[in-house]
Amino acid sequence: MPNILICDDEKDIVNALKIYLNEPSYVIYEAYNGKEALEKVRSEKIDLVLLDIMMPVMNGIEAMAKIREFSNVPIILLTAKSEDADKVLGLNVGADDYITKPFSPLEVCARVRSQLRRYLSLGANNGNAVAKLVIGGLELIDESKEVFLDGEAVSLTKTEYAILKLLMNNPNRVFSPTEIYEKVWNDYPVGSENTVAVHIRHLREKIEIDPAEPRYIKVVFGQGYKIQKG
Repeated sequence: MPNILICDDEKDIVNALKIYLNEPSYVIYEAYNGKEALEKVRSEKIDLVLLDIMMPVMNGIEAMAKIREFSNVPIILLTAKSEDADKVLGLNVGADDYITKPFSPLEVCARVRSQLRRYLSLGANNGNAVAKLVIGGLELIDESKEVFLDGEAVSLTKTEYAILKLLMNNPNRVFSPTEIYEKVWNDYPVGSENTVAVHIRHLREKIEIDPAEPRYIKVVFGQGYKIQKG
């Protein structure tokens, strides 16, 4: 039974999200600032966080950065239309997705289900899965969810890991941002290009010696991304 934490300083929004997510399979936790959210993630088994950005005591970006120090739980940011810079910052810090206010019940439910499905099934056994992927000095061990670059461990978020695994499973194949979003997020690709681009950039910063001259993740102009092999 998935545990979902809703964190927003506006109680009306928390209550609305509780109504939207009124499914018997969900256990809902509440928090009203970033500090409370951080404490909840530390003390409870949380499977997904809906996190507002602009909050008192500790804002959502600060809370997320601290959560990412010890947890890869999926985090969906709740943002206003005017917070585009914060959306990009949030994705860079470790957010998995974002929902722009005002949001629709259908969108909230779809994005939550998508993130939970990916998060809870990431470690599931798949008969077609390859246990170990190696391309050059890049090594991905699926059983332990570990990634190594030239023998050194690389810490990735679950979204970054899923993108890397997709590309490494299909070397030299070009994936458009829409395809990556559909396969990794399991969701309709609304606003996918910017979201995928931010995650790719963050992934490159972790696995490329020189992100400006990438050795592994290549951009095919006007088409998408691929992992270079050979």
